Amino acid sequence: MSNLRLINETTASSVSSVDVTDVFSADFDIYKISVVGDFTNTNQIINARFINSSGSVVTASNYNYAILSMESGNLFVEDRNQNQNYMRRMVYSHTGVDFGFVLYIFNPYSSSSYSFLLSQGTGAPSGKGTSNKGIAVLKQTASMTGIRFYNVDFTDISVKCYGLRVDS
Repeated sequence: MSNLRLINETTASSVSSVDVTDVFSADFDIYKISVVGDFTNTNQIINARFINSSGSVVTASNYNYAILSMESGNLFVEDRNQNQNYMRRMVYSHTGVDFGFVLYIFNPYSSSSYSFLLSQGTGAPSGKGTSNKGIAVLKQTASMTGIRFYNVDFTDISVKCYGLRVDS
């Protein structure tokens, strides 16, 4: 039996945000989210926010993040901040170029610990290949049940959410 269990698949076209709801539960502590798609505008950055158990998007300034963006041509850019109201730069890409990224999310449903996120993705802003690696934390001890991806105009987007079973 696989250690990954597909929980949800969400697809959308011609939208500016995508909510993946009711995917985090007491069944898993670790989740893998795979996202692929395309934008309608030039050089877009996808940001994210968690959705709490009441169904509200968490916009409080309790997010910390750090990203290393590695562009072809040896340009490395660090982007880090704390006490923000979002998690920045899941991926950075260009119109007409497919993007993709994977997130691992830890303890989102637990109301006694912070929610952590690891990200890695690839895109092509201004026609240059770019890879991102990042970390983030939501410094709230509240139960999260979903995630929102926003800040861009998606032509198409597909989000697959998996629960990761850890055998002992």
